[in-house]
Amino acid sequence: MAKTNTIITIGREFGSAGREIGHIVAKELGIKLYDKEMLNRAAKESGICQELFESHDEKPTNSFLYSLVMDTYSMGYSAGSYTDMPINHKVFLAQFDAIKKIASEGPCILVGRCADYALEDNDNVLTLFIHANLEARIRRIARIYDLTDAKAKEMIIKTDKKRSSYYNYYTNKKWGDVDSYQMALDSSLLGINGTAEAILKLVELKERDVDKRL
Repeated sequence: MAKTNTIITIGREFGSAGREIGHIVAKELGIKLYDKEMLNRAAKESGICQELFESHDEKPTNSFLYSLVMDTYSMGYSAGSYTDMPINHKVFLAQFDAIKKIASEGPCILVGRCADYALEDNDNVLTLFIHANLEARIRRIARIYDLTDAKAKEMIIKTDKKRSSYYNYYTNKKWGDVDSYQMALDSSLLGINGTAEAILKLVELKERDVDKRL
């Protein structure tokens, strides 16, 4: 049985260990973590082929011409209500719907994909952003992907730029900005386990004090 009633969304800088931290928290709380699984769910429920979700995953919007070409390709998979939209909008809306459905099923952790924006009207959500200093992220990515520091830095900059552009395009907020989340945590300061502990404490405080706010 889950030890929480809270839905946690995690935005994260590339290399900050956001997903790994999320897995630690999910295991401790006895709840599911959704990362790529959100794409699988959105593909299944919308009828749009999964490859399109993967090709658009947290990437900035494509050119209108590219969208038209992809529309032609994907027409057989399109849900009726999405037919006249560019494919990147179809994919985002299907994912948006999937996130809301997942959240309606109970406490969970949702990593990336503008989940905080999709659930901004839900009172039962804790929205977090995990960041880390660049040196720590370079070390982590260089180790995981067996890259030189220079290549790791290039990968970090490119990935963060994509995530930022995607988030800023589809939401009314700014990726990584303090005003876009309830709490930001520095995993290079706290460590992976320390950041997970901090999140668990935040959940405890949120749930303990919820009655006082009503």
